[in-house]
Order: sequence, then structure tokens, then C-alpha cells
Amino acid sequence: MRAHILQHEPFEGPGSIATWLDTHQAVVTTTCLYRGNPQFPVVEDFDWLIVLGGGMSVNDETAFPWLVAEKAYVRRAIDGGKIVLGVCLGAQMIAAVLGSRVHRNAAREIGWFPIAREPDADRHPMGKLFPEECVVFHWHGETFDLPPGAVRLVRSAACLNQAFVWGEGRVQGVAVLV
Repeated sequence: MRAHILQHEPFEGPGSIATWLDTHQAVVTTTCLYRGNPQFPVVEDFDWLIVLGGGMSVNDETAFPWLVAEKAYVRRAIDGGKIVLGVCLGAQMIAAVLGSRVHRNAAREIGWFPIAREPDADRHPMGKLFPEECVVFHWHGETFDLPPGAVRLVRSAACLNQAFVWGEGRVQGVAVLV
């Protein structure tokens, strides 16, 4: 397995995802977008694309011009049939490239709050991986509309779209880490 990671902040690395990839003997490469002028590998050179979180919004293209190129790259990976996992900002990135609006949430979620699995989540194998309810750490002020054709897996009291799958599950967005 070959995985490529898009990292937006020097202090927001892959954490437990790296442990999982190591356990599965994945070959991992990383593009550090925070360094500016990102160089993306050819999409055919990996099986998985993992888009991590960051303090910026996907709408901040003026402040972070590389977001335009990153969105196009994520779209190429999706169109190329790659497995794409987006965490926090990465989930917003996936939603945006699939045509959904990313916008300010009614309330900021910062801290430990419960999430609950959606009843429809059981119709998808990925949904069965989430517990009925658990407490996770949130740090976001934005949310996104669910992409057309996506299945919502998890919600919280303050944020409707916490996790979703799209495209038979090969594309996943998770607003929080479970």
C-alpha cells in the first residue's frame, strides 16, 4: 500500500493514522503545504490520499493560494479512483471539491463533546465502524453541506456533518477524530 499525506500545519501531523499505516507496512510520502509552493506527486504513484486538518478554511484562497492547487489535486485523486480520507479541514476540502458549500457553523465546537452515529450509517460498512455514541475532541468553527450522493455517518448536537462517505466508501470525510 502506498499513501500520500497532505499536511497543512507543522504541528498537525498524522498521529494515529501514521501508526496504522506503519502497522500495515505502507510506503508513506508527505507534501507539507505550510512550506508554500507545494510539489504534488503524480496521482498514480499512491493508493491512498490522506488530507489532514489545519487552522485555515478551504475558502481562504487569498491568504493561502496553494489551496487552489490542492483542491484540484484532491479532485484528481477522487476522479482517479483513489481512496481519499479527509480529517477536519480535509473533510471540508473533500466536501468543497465535490461541490458542497463550506461555511461558518452556527456554533464553534472546541473541546470534548459527544458524537452519535446516524441510523442510516448502518447501511454502509464504514458506518458500522463508528460506535453508537462516544466523546471526541472537536476544534472547528466551520462546517460543510453534505456532498450530493454522500451518506452522513456521524453528527453532534452542534454540528450536523461530522463524518460522511461518498463513492461507495472510498472517499471519507471526518470532521473530528474518533
